[in-house]
Amino acid sequence: MLKTLLGRLTRSPTVAIPDELWDSTLAELPFVARLSDNERTRLRGLASQLIADKQMSGAADLELTAPMQVNIAVQACLPVLNLGLDWYRGWTSIVVYPDQFLVPRSIVDDDGVVHEYTEPITGEAWDGGPLLLSWEDAQRTVTDAGAAYSVVIHEFVHKIDLLNGEADGLPPFSGELHRGLDENRWLQVLDDTFDRFLAELELIESELPDGIDPDSPQADPYYSHLPFDPYAAQDEAEFFAVTSEAFFVEPARLQHAFPDWYALLVDFFRQDPLNGAK
Repeated sequence: MLKTLLGRLTRSPTVAIPDELWDSTLAELPFVARLSDNERTRLRGLASQLIADKQMSGAADLELTAPMQVNIAVQACLPVLNLGLDWYRGWTSIVVYPDQFLVPRSIVDDDGVVHEYTEPITGEAWDGGPLLLSWEDAQRTVTDAGAAYSVVIHEFVHKIDLLNGEADGLPPFSGELHRGLDENRWLQVLDDTFDRFLAELELIESELPDGIDPDSPQADPYYSHLPFDPYAAQDEAEFFAVTSEAFFVEPARLQHAFPDWYALLVDFFRQDPLNGAK
């Protein structure tokens, strides 16, 4: 692994990323091309530091290579490019599976009966614990329905959301970095945008032809009209994570559909993917 091969040769808090590996990684992530030379240099430094700070490990017999680590680190560091790695504090482990993996779940129904099952997922961020990723999905930048996609950004944004308690779509604000942000304004725009998105999704699902399962591939062309993945409708936490994916991967559709929410994300991440540095 990159951390093992290069980090053991130095006591530096960062791990050097070779030029060839850096260039090939950026070529795999076209949404990073918008960054200026200075921003890419800072992103490289953050990615190097993240690889040194976090313990990445492969699961289910996955051999975690240097290109995998750098790819994940670059995507992970994009949201904190102008915030800093301290926003990923309080946990250390990143576990990477070859593809989707099963996580045990349990729910209690209205009668108090506990139902246990396993759910196939592509990523998950545990409060105070590890961040889990599917490598197969980490390489994708678009969903089957054509929406912007980055499971890495998604799960790392959940980690940011968890900094001030449960994941609820309201991340903490820094007095120094977020002087223009107000919690009440954030919640007002979040609630309004979330409700509008739910209404748009309900309209699409109401117009699905009889016999088409909303969760089937046959429904994908209908959902392709949405500005981002319909999974955002799960709750406010998922809405924040999914729209953050869109913000970094395909910002124009998000800005066109929900300009007020886009503007808040610009202020929070201190980046404007459509207009350069904030």
